[in-house]
Amino acid sequence: MNISTRRFIVQGRVQGVGFRYATARKAEELGLTGWVKNLPAGDVETVAQGEAEMLDEFERWLWVGPDYSRVSRVELKNPPNNYFDGFEIHRY
Repeated sequence: MNISTRRFIVQGRVQGVGFRYATARKAEELGLTGWVKNLPAGDVETVAQGEAEMLDEFERWLWVGPDYSRVSRVELKNPPNNYFDGFEIHRY
């Protein structure tokens, strides 16, 4: 099994619409670990770790998000070099 880590910044109407909770559910459904949090500027940051195929599906889902969200951009950033045991929701 080839495990990768990806870090995303999601922009648009992504706070106040349940984005973090839906992201955590989707990640867990795909067998990913990592975390998601709101950023002060109104974006959402998430780091996900797992198989590349599942990370690809997760990224496609981020472009859609939950109902009431309006995603305008998903930016791939340099990921941390950590190992995650589960998927967490952070406040900030």
